Amino acid sequence: MSTDTVAPQARAARAGVAAVFLTNGALYANLVPRFPRVKADLGLSNAELGAAIAAMPAGALVAGLFASAVITRLRSGRVAAYGIVLLALAVLSVSVAPNWFAFAGAMFLAGALDAVVDVAQNAHGLRVQRLYGRSIVNSFHGLWSVGAVLGGLMGSAAAGLGTSLPVHLGVSAALFCAVALVAGRFLLPGDDQAERAETAAGPGRWTAPALRVVLVLGVLACCGAVIEDAGASWGALYLSGELGAGAAAAGLAFVALQTAMTAGRLLGDRVVDRFGQRRVVRCGGALAAVGMGAALALPSTALTLVGFALAGLGTAVLVPAAMHSADEVPGLAPGAGLTVVSWVLRIGFLASAPLVGLVADAASLRVGLLGVVLAGVLTLVLGRVLVTRVLPSRQEPLRDS
Repeated sequence: MSTDTVAPQARAARAGVAAVFLTNGALYANLVPRFPRVKADLGLSNAELGAAIAAMPAGALVAGLFASAVITRLRSGRVAAYGIVLLALAVLSVSVAPNWFAFAGAMFLAGALDAVVDVAQNAHGLRVQRLYGRSIVNSFHGLWSVGAVLGGLMGSAAAGLGTSLPVHLGVSAALFCAVALVAGRFLLPGDDQAERAETAAGPGRWTAPALRVVLVLGVLACCGAVIEDAGASWGALYLSGELGAGAAAAGLAFVALQTAMTAGRLLGDRVVDRFGQRRVVRCGGALAAVGMGAALALPSTALTLVGFALAGLGTAVLVPAAMHSADEVPGLAPGAGLTVVSWVLRIGFLASAPLVGLVADAASLRVGLLGVVLAGVLTLVLGRVLVTRVLPSRQEPLRDS
């Protein structure tokens, strides 16, 4: 369906979902550059700071499995928009935390809210995608990355200007709450099953085949987590430690991966529509495996940066594809498949860095980064379970009158 045949309601909903994704990416990213300030204000040790930050993924794991039930009761649009407001307040509460326990509690709450919002915004984005009849979900994830960069820049600027935490995070909360509330007015009304094809609708019962497919999709999403975390957690250390790169060059590993991944997501919808989601993801897995494999086999700074970039580009549409396919598993309640895949994905992010660290200590970081190659190969093999195309809406396409 071309853009000019999509009804204003669907186009407005797409803009609303895009704003929610961008806002979700920006909120927590505002806080990250201010952790040194939080650490100093509360007099924390490095271990205490790390433990408090770890409360966020812990909260996400605890609350993540309840996302489907919340969405079923309140609908994805409401949960996404109003959840952003609650998330903004949770992040803001960090600025007034009087001690470690309050700080850790705020991080736990932020993680819990973020997990539910993440499922809700993806569920609603997939509703809009069904009305479009073509892939648009990758652009939403690309805008999340843009929002994360925007939030990081805001936080860095506030830190550089010496702005107090309550003022900085208060302005951030007010701004992004306003964006979310305005965006919420344009999201789709009605039941989350409204646009789903009859073959995908069901009573919400889990069956053994459905569970197997969703778990495989969760493993696929974890492959994306392994690759993304490799650039974030280990890229700079590998370049500076084992390849002797300077600090500036070492930092480019993360930049190369994230830039390529963001570009791949912003452009990925057209490629998915042209070649099919399954083929794009499987070829991308092969690209990541070959690119990073070559970089590890022939170690150099330049080739390693290229390897990280190819890994990011190759897996750009992987997580959105896994979420889309999980949401189309027949017979499940709205958001049920998404909830499980999102939960397993968070386990992947939580476990990836420690596992690579254990391998690096036992052998070398170069060997540890072979996990990226393995993740690419698994993506190639397991990608066959993905939905190939966007499934049609059960409704007549929304068109301009």
